[in-house]
Amino acid sequence: MNKILVVDDQYGIRVLLSEILQKDGYVMSDAANGAQALKLVEKDRPDLVLLDMKIPGMDGLEILRRIKEHDESIRVIMMTAYGELNLINEAMSLGAVTHFAKPFDIDDIREVIRKTLEMEEISK
Repeated sequence: MNKILVVDDQYGIRVLLSEILQKDGYVMSDAANGAQALKLVEKDRPDLVLLDMKIPGMDGLEILRRIKEHDESIRVIMMTAYGELNLINEAMSLGAVTHFAKPFDIDDIREVIRKTLEMEEISK
């Protein structure tokens, strides 16, 4: 069973994604900030992280850098309410798989998660 970590400072986003993806059969955890996220990455080693770009304190790019330093194989999908192309490009260069603009279509994100995790299985 694949493990997914949702990192977002907005409680509603974390709950929504966790509930829906849990129903799809994923083991879910969530974090409201970078410090919590990195602890969960070390403890649980998720297969996939859904990571908000704009989080108070440690931003999404720094969290992404640290996740990849800890374990390069963890897949990361960025989420942002801001269409900042330079930040999205930097995230992709740091190893993010893709990104979603908020508000996102839940079916689209479910499909991308499924395909991303299938690709991981094939590459093992």
